Amino acid sequence: MDDTTASEAVVNAADRLFYGRGIQAVGMDEIRAAAGISLKRMYSLFPSKEAILAEVLRRRNEQWTAGILQAAHDEPTPSDKLLSIFDFLSDWFAQDDFRGCAFINSFGELGATAPLVADAARAHKIGFQRYVADLVSEAGAPPSLAPQIALLAEGAQTTAAISGSPDAATDARSAARTLLDAARAA
Repeated sequence: MDDTTASEAVVNAADRLFYGRGIQAVGMDEIRAAAGISLKRMYSLFPSKEAILAEVLRRRNEQWTAGILQAAHDEPTPSDKLLSIFDFLSDWFAQDDFRGCAFINSFGELGATAPLVADAARAHKIGFQRYVADLVSEAGAPPSLAPQIALLAEGAQTTAAISGSPDAATDARSAARTLLDAARAA
């Protein structure tokens, strides 16, 4: 197994284990075993658990961004693109392995003690907020609408994770539609 394949195996295993059980509950030997490589090899690829976590979060950010952009791809208007965020969330919440936002989970577990996690979570959330703000601007709505839409998406993620129901995405989409309509009418 070459280094690229071995690195992918480690990141895939860590992502699955961290997301399913939490970061602190998973040890390096468990990641190694799930990746199917030796501990020595894993440490040659990633010098620490934090380095693995950094790569997991980097990849999660890429997946999130790609998913949001894909959901918006065929939508004809900026308003429809904004609402497609909640369609993306609805699909994600309905997945069997949905356990909430990996960034919120990681920050909640380690944010106070791990600057890497706090920085990754903040960067991820800021990137999403900018995306929403750009769509709000393109829709001709007031800038104050952007954080409201972003909060609906964030709240839906937390609610769906805790409740175990994907309904939060539909409810948040309805609220976003109401806010958009009110902004246009003003």
